[in-house]
Amino acid sequence: MNDNPLHTAYLSLGSNLGDREQTLREAILRLDRHPDIRVTQISSVYETAPVGMIAQPDFLNLALEIKTSLDAKKLLEITSSTELDMGRQRDMKWGPRTLDIDILLMDKQVMDTAELILPHPRMGERAFVLLPLAEIAGAKVHPVTQQTVSDMANQVDGKEGVFLCQIRLASVCEPSES
Repeated sequence: MNDNPLHTAYLSLGSNLGDREQTLREAILRLDRHPDIRVTQISSVYETAPVGMIAQPDFLNLALEIKTSLDAKKLLEITSSTELDMGRQRDMKWGPRTLDIDILLMDKQVMDTAELILPHPRMGERAFVLLPLAEIAGAKVHPVTQQTVSDMANQVDGKEGVFLCQIRLASVCEPSES
């Protein structure tokens, strides 16, 4: 990593096209291989029904904690290019996608630009975001609402449509033992 200060950021990853599990695994590896990003925690994987356009396959979702020396806008460039490199097409809002990566939180930053809003503006409405995030950052305080992620997850509607999967991706970025 470069000499810039390290930031802690939380990302939400989702996939509902193709080999969803392999897509998430590959996305995590690509992010972790970036010289300015280290994946430090990976939540469990959850299966959820789509939001918005309903006639599409279910999603696999998870949350990541990363450490990065990148600023928020540069991190957005990296996550967006990762989506595109892995086949993401932005044809339709809330439509099916091979990969979706959202920056949920970054340190205690509050930002509202044309490119990026932090914290993510709809994270508090989405059980498929909050349940995985609560696993790895339950005590993290939302810088606007001042609620913990666990409190937000306990209060969010739609938890009954979010199902814990038996897929384990937590070891994707751990060094193998030889």
